[in-house]
Amino acid sequence: MDTWASDTSKRVPVSDLLKWCRRVAANGFDGITISGGEPFDQAVDLAVLLRGLRDWRREAKLNFDILCYSGYPLKTLQQKHAALLALLDAVIPEPFVDSLEPTGVWRGSSNQSLVPLSTLGNQRFGEYVDMPLDDNNKRMQVAVEHGKIWMIGIPARGDMEKVEALCNSRGLTLHDVSWRR
Repeated sequence: MDTWASDTSKRVPVSDLLKWCRRVAANGFDGITISGGEPFDQAVDLAVLLRGLRDWRREAKLNFDILCYSGYPLKTLQQKHAALLALLDAVIPEPFVDSLEPTGVWRGSSNQSLVPLSTLGNQRFGEYVDMPLDDNNKRMQVAVEHGKIWMIGIPARGDMEKVEALCNSRGLTLHDVSWRR
């Protein structure tokens, strides 16, 4: 289930993370996605983060959604983390399985589902619950921050290698890429 090694030197106080969210979202945004490591393994901090995001959304009268990925089965999340699910608009549960091709939008493997959890979640994600994945609805976001390039989304098999090959063909060498960790 783990794709990133736990590194305590990378810990960030939730208050700093919330400040960062406000700063990077200053030019507008429509949602926040929380992914792994495993967010629910940090349940106390996840609760503080989710409450902070919801307070910000309410106080600033914003309309962003909160989506969370988890490697845990939905039943496990419902039994052990119902209070956290109540703070989310949608969740994509189940572990990523490399051998299972993705079949649905925003899911990395076919065993994963998209589960709206709130009215806003149903409004934002309802149409995507059963939407099959195809070349017309794959999306990647790219951000540059502090000399690093971040790509956010779920690439198709081989896409990251294509990105790297294209960069190399144009004289740009990528270092410390996460998809090979």
